[in-house]
Amino acid sequence: MTQNPPITVRCGAATDPGLRRRINEDSFLARSPLFLVADGMGGHQAGEIASATVIDEFLEFSGRDSLTIDDVHAAVARARRRVDALPSGSGAGAGTTLSGVVIADVAGEGYWLAVNLGDSRTYRLSGGGFEQVSVDHSVVQELIDSGELSAEAAHRDTRRNVITRAIGAGSDGEPDYWMFPAEAGDRILVCSDGLSSELEDSRILEVLRDETDPQAAATRLVHEAMISGGRDNITVLVIDAVVVRTRADHSGERDTVPAAPTTDVEIDGDTLPRAVAAGGF
Repeated sequence: MTQNPPITVRCGAATDPGLRRRINEDSFLARSPLFLVADGMGGHQAGEIASATVIDEFLEFSGRDSLTIDDVHAAVARARRRVDALPSGSGAGAGTTLSGVVIADVAGEGYWLAVNLGDSRTYRLSGGGFEQVSVDHSVVQELIDSGELSAEAAHRDTRRNVITRAIGAGSDGEPDYWMFPAEAGDRILVCSDGLSSELEDSRILEVLRDETDPQAAATRLVHEAMISGGRDNITVLVIDAVVVRTRADHSGERDTVPAAPTTDVEIDGDTLPRAVAAGGF
């Protein structure tokens, strides 16, 4: 690594299988320049294998100063091939979500490059504003977008874990990407739906503001999700931008790279692709 990476960070990470599951099917990578969470689905350890396979595909980038969107997109494609090729009995038919940020360098300036497939989430706390960067690939989100379901009702809807894109599980959905300039003081939260399904965004924000240390924030969020029910695996990454390389002509504008929509769910609270819930691919 160079002496002056695009973004210098502090990071905290915490994960727990929750109160109802024996196995933690979440996997994560919290090693600069990558901060990713994968929530496996499929049961019988298949989800655990799928999520670990995806994270493993990104390990080779650990220690670099930054990545490009081509790096990330190629790694997703390789991960998809590996998950699809898992042999019978070792995760065949399993799938996983993927969400998070990587550090990018745009003309010498530090940027966050966010990636998302499924309903794990990436949030940003910056300058007092808190927003969900990623957009859930889920049936409930589609109903919200169409006006058929309110955001308040969505949190209680029984279809909230039915997802429309994944890596594996018969889905060929492409990831969404967002590229936006980093600011010193940014706090990024990446989590599996074991957090977002238990805590309202307002409570997540309170914890992020209360806990200045990223590890303390990650640990507390997992703990509070457990107290609230712990019905799924819970994984939380909290990433703080300590130093950001900038240029004088920094515009502050966000570029969005859209991805084409696809289709693809839940058994006993677990996340599985849509076609499985409908009776198979």
